[in-house]
Amino acid sequence: MTESIIIRVAVPSPLRRLFDYLPSENNTRTPRPGCRVKVPFGRRQVIGVVIEIAASSEHPATRLKPLTELLDDEPLLPETLLELCLWAAGYYQHPTGDALSTALPATLRKGDTVPRQSEVRWQLTLSGKGLPDTALARAPRQQQALNLLQQQPSATKDDFQRQGISIAALRQLESKGLIESLEFRVNTPLFDPDRLLSESPLPLYPEQQQAMDSIELHGFHAYLLDGQTGSGKTEIYLQAIEKVIRYGRQALVLIPEISLTPQTLDRFKTRFNCPVAVLHSGLTDRERVLAWDAARTGTAPIVLGTRSAIFTPLASPGILIVDEEHDGSFKQQEGFRYSARDLAVVRARMESIPLILGSATPSLETRYNCEQQRYTRLVLSCRPGVARQPRWQPVDIRKAKLSGGYSRELIDAIQSHLDDGSQVLVFLNRRGFAPTLTCHECGWIANCLHCEARLTVHRQVQRLVCHHCEFRQPVPPRCPVCHSIHLQCLGQGTERSEETLEALFPDFPVIRVDRDSTRRKQAMQNMVDRVHQGEPCILLGTQLLAKGHHFPNVTLVAILDADAGLFSPDFRAPERMGQLITQVAGRAGRGDKPGTVILQSHHCDHPLITTLTQQDYATFSDLLMAERKLANLPPFSYLALLRAEAENGQLAVNFLSFARHQAEMLLPPAGNISYLGPLPAPMERRGGRFRHQLTICAAERPALQHLLATLCPILEQSPMAGKIRWSVDIDPQDMS
Repeated sequence: MTESIIIRVAVPSPLRRLFDYLPSENNTRTPRPGCRVKVPFGRRQVIGVVIEIAASSEHPATRLKPLTELLDDEPLLPETLLELCLWAAGYYQHPTGDALSTALPATLRKGDTVPRQSEVRWQLTLSGKGLPDTALARAPRQQQALNLLQQQPSATKDDFQRQGISIAALRQLESKGLIESLEFRVNTPLFDPDRLLSESPLPLYPEQQQAMDSIELHGFHAYLLDGQTGSGKTEIYLQAIEKVIRYGRQALVLIPEISLTPQTLDRFKTRFNCPVAVLHSGLTDRERVLAWDAARTGTAPIVLGTRSAIFTPLASPGILIVDEEHDGSFKQQEGFRYSARDLAVVRARMESIPLILGSATPSLETRYNCEQQRYTRLVLSCRPGVARQPRWQPVDIRKAKLSGGYSRELIDAIQSHLDDGSQVLVFLNRRGFAPTLTCHECGWIANCLHCEARLTVHRQVQRLVCHHCEFRQPVPPRCPVCHSIHLQCLGQGTERSEETLEALFPDFPVIRVDRDSTRRKQAMQNMVDRVHQGEPCILLGTQLLAKGHHFPNVTLVAILDADAGLFSPDFRAPERMGQLITQVAGRAGRGDKPGTVILQSHHCDHPLITTLTQQDYATFSDLLMAERKLANLPPFSYLALLRAEAENGQLAVNFLSFARHQAEMLLPPAGNISYLGPLPAPMERRGGRFRHQLTICAAERPALQHLLATLCPILEQSPMAGKIRWSVDIDPQDMS
């Protein structure tokens, strides 16, 4: 055993352990926990994070190597955040070094220093000054940019984007020598607390005021803000954040989707005169590390981000808010499979700050925590002002004659609402033109070569695409089996539905919102801005439209296919279906005009559908809770899913059989623990690999954690582990 200063480092690797090093030979300073170090690891030099300074090591000194370099004088990860990362790595049974990498922006993971705060501004060149207003008449956006710079010395990207001017237009002006870009160092001014608000808070109606008065902003308290869609949850967030900032602390707000970021950011910037740091995967590496540093140093009192922002360091944490807490996007589905919502609870407790979980359709786990009095439930049961909950109108489409997936009742309703000057939202959670391409002559179906899935027809790019592994191929002109030219597209996707709507309603624009139409930067924001102009139109899209958007002139929501979640093998599918339908329906009637929701279904008499449409989501969740309790499923038990995949499926089965045997020796099946599998995954073949899974169900969380903490090192050392891909998913949200 080595007796000296030992530096214990978390290194990004698949190994579930820490590594011991000696101090650097060229630097006598002892690094502190949370600092980055460069260390030799095999034949490579890697960036790790110091976890602790120990007095001894299990390994002899001759086997230990010194640090190559100490990269930070001060810890980049403060003590509480480092503790959170270590807790998360342990709870989710994930390698510590890999988990810690999630907490650092990409540039810092590479060993770079935190860049200085700067911004790019554009200004006119000598050639660009004094040009007439009609100089670029054929390029109106470029002319608009010139006009803006003639009115002010310089402008940022945000200044231009607020005017609808793209970066592409600026680059064209640069290529013409009319404008130039310069990098300016930014000295972020301290905001004036007396001028914190740029607009007055909205008056609260009684339920809002009661909820606001119930939120204790000192110490740890967990609240569920259970508010109907459009009931004013955001206003409570804003007023709570205002109080926290006036106390000299920061607010961290998590939202489920990047698509919601511009809308939420606008709400914050409209209300507050202070910097807002934004963190999501759509940023460049530089943008992300600058926002991360603004949060860490406290120059940004408000931090807004998606899932991974839960690991953002804060100089003075004050409140944590998770909007749409039920959303599945908060659970990471690959690699480090953490739940940002659940980690928010842990972090708020560690930081001793309040947590608000907001939703119109709370998850059953969150509702159960309220029943167990772990969280305080605050209810907003109505919409403010004249806005009312929409009226439901189920339409039974059994035996009905449909026009491109639309019933006669729905077509007439869409026409009526458009003629009244209102907007219509059509929800179809299936992108592409059609989900199936088949041959009318021989019955051939276009299947993915690598997955047990059909290829989706994307007509705009003339491709067949697998939505599971992204395999692509051209649409064939003939059947590859019988060479017939009679190929048919079966089923409805958003592209096909767009064509149908344009044919049925030629006098009104159809705006399609899905992953394909919003790939380009600012595309989603441009579409939202267009809808907010208020002109009659049809908004057609997938679940991107279901999350938090406020469209005051939408008076009709049409749900084309509500049946998919009724018969799924995943026990969570009915809950997700109910949440999605309720959230989509909540887009209707948020303004002065009443709203209507038309739900087309082949199963209008199904108990879950009738409960949703004739009663409310709370009653619907009561029904699901009763079913879960009878089946002893979460939240009344705790699950872990061991997944294994290999090109040879038998290797995956053998590995999971070994895992089950080892687990049963550690904790034999009994009333408090059960094992299911190995079984094929619902989609057995995906990406050319066969997938199997072993489910472990426990009555108590500590028993499950103790079992897995002992089992995972055994599996890691198994010779079979190197021949397959395997993972552990704690509290799985997707059983596929």
